[in-house]
Amino acid sequence: MSLWSRISAAVSALAKGESLATVFDRLRTPPERTVAFTIAVIALGAKMAKADGQVTRREVAAFREVFTIPPSEEANAARVFDLARQDVAGFEEYARRIRRMFRGRKEPLCDLMEGLFFIALADGEYHPAEDAFLARVAAAFGLSEGQFRTLRARFVPDAAPDPYTVLGVDPGDDLEAIRKVWRKEVRETHPDRMHARGVPEEAIHLAERRLIAVNAAWEQILQDRAA
Repeated sequence: MSLWSRISAAVSALAKGESLATVFDRLRTPPERTVAFTIAVIALGAKMAKADGQVTRREVAAFREVFTIPPSEEANAARVFDLARQDVAGFEEYARRIRRMFRGRKEPLCDLMEGLFFIALADGEYHPAEDAFLARVAAAFGLSEGQFRTLRARFVPDAAPDPYTVLGVDPGDDLEAIRKVWRKEVRETHPDRMHARGVPEEAIHLAERRLIAVNAAWEQILQDRAA
């Protein structure tokens, strides 16, 4: 059964009037988390689209870039998007249930945040309402303000990113400590690691931007320390 068929089955299993957020209470085992991860990105993306007051063609197209959606499965993806957009449950309720589903583990929650940043920037702008939305999602996920700033620095091109913020380290840290953080971030982008924490094959490429950002930050720190 394809990922999108499994998503359709999970959504169809909802009782009449049941919130889409209920899905995150049911899909807790590792094989099911790929389904839940995909639903989470689409559902929170739909809530975010409401945050800036409009759903642009580019935002919709961003879903197709985050996930490779076969033409035959576009109706299933659209159904999840519409259910989330119409759901009376707030996005923070979604985020809290997603956090419980992943037992508060940072890595898959950061993977989810990266997908949302990708979608937010799909129209070429980063709206203040989207920034506020993502900050609140991160807080509901249990991520610190520092962790949110690190994720934001990797995606939002509003200024030259501070390399220490991108890596989530302190400028006063010694080089070896920073090297360990950089190596850990590189390891976490490996497809096997991402599969293990529930990221579906269709979204593995989300890590490409992270890898570019952390490698550029490491190189900048090396140059600055050598100068």
